[in-house]
Amino acid sequence: MSRSLNSSRENGFATITGRPSCFGGTWLKRGALALLLAISLQGWAGEPADDFRNPPVSARPWVYWFFMDGNISREGITADLEAMQQAGIGGVILMEVDVGIPPGPVKFMSEPWRGLFKHAVTEAERLGLQITLNAGPGWTGSGGPWVKPEQSMQHIVAGETSVTGGQHFDAILPQPQPRPPFFGPVPKEMEASWADFYRDVAVLAFPSPEAEHRIVDLDDKALYVRAPYSSQPGVKPYLPAPAQYPALPADAVITRDRIVELTDRLQPDGRLAWDVPAGRWTILRFGRVSTGANTRPAPQPALGFESDKFDPAALDAHFDVFIGTLLREIGPRPNNRTAGWTMLHIDSWEMGAQNWTAKFRDEFQRRRGYDPLPYLPAMTGRIVE
Repeated sequence: MSRSLNSSRENGFATITGRPSCFGGTWLKRGALALLLAISLQGWAGEPADDFRNPPVSARPWVYWFFMDGNISREGITADLEAMQQAGIGGVILMEVDVGIPPGPVKFMSEPWRGLFKHAVTEAERLGLQITLNAGPGWTGSGGPWVKPEQSMQHIVAGETSVTGGQHFDAILPQPQPRPPFFGPVPKEMEASWADFYRDVAVLAFPSPEAEHRIVDLDDKALYVRAPYSSQPGVKPYLPAPAQYPALPADAVITRDRIVELTDRLQPDGRLAWDVPAGRWTILRFGRVSTGANTRPAPQPALGFESDKFDPAALDAHFDVFIGTLLREIGPRPNNRTAGWTMLHIDSWEMGAQNWTAKFRDEFQRRRGYDPLPYLPAMTGRIVE
């Protein structure tokens, strides 16, 4: 249906005229429009003008309130909140960050820090302000130094070995290495624990395809990719035709029923013993590692891994250590409170993506109804039929 609305200003009110609709060419009558306008403006008519000069709490603006790497004090907290209240601010989004200034005397989550956080909450309650606390230090998400590598965000990696069949294979498969984190290198304080964490997932073997066809860029940083060159010369159809893509030769495809699972043959040190059938074979050792995503930009005492977003137990552990500790510090508060600490906040998803977790296979089967294991070679850019 196509319809345009034209608006003109008469005596402080908008007069709206409608063109015919596609429903039998019916005109919108001025009387009906006047009734609709009267209904829509009815709620405004009774509003006192004072509400515009003194907006209700629900309409007041909020601001970011950064604790700058331990540079906080009782006096400063009170002064900040009183100034905000006097300026008509309704609430704050609070987070502890490191933005390059010299560290202050109050270490993150220490007893003095928790005491100052409690002071901020009680002062906000006194002044009628709300506090929304970020779900972790920095502004990236939900993590901290209490998150162990096995509780961190993880992705799957693979090591590849080519063998010739018709013989007994007995060797150590190379352990797959983690990929560099998407948002820059892991902080030095975390390098060892990031690099040392590795858990085997599966070992699969399949006849090496005669034709090599691999997707070379499997970076899992985004769900959608948008081309930035839309205004340059060329043709970009809305619906690409199949003829625009090269046909994949049959001998480049891995047949699912030819894939052999060798996971139970892998020894703890990575050694695999297997009588290889005739032909050329590819062995893939899959493992899960930490993505290296960490709290950013967090002060040194708050540096840590981002918790596993696929693992409810890992998230529960994070929230208990961080949020639970602070809740126990400030004590019980009424459920219907309208001031003080009222909400949690995740400011910005700056942690890249993850594609695996310890229970991924079982959960995938439960949700999708089939086993993802035979399709793991696709994670290396290969095509599995």
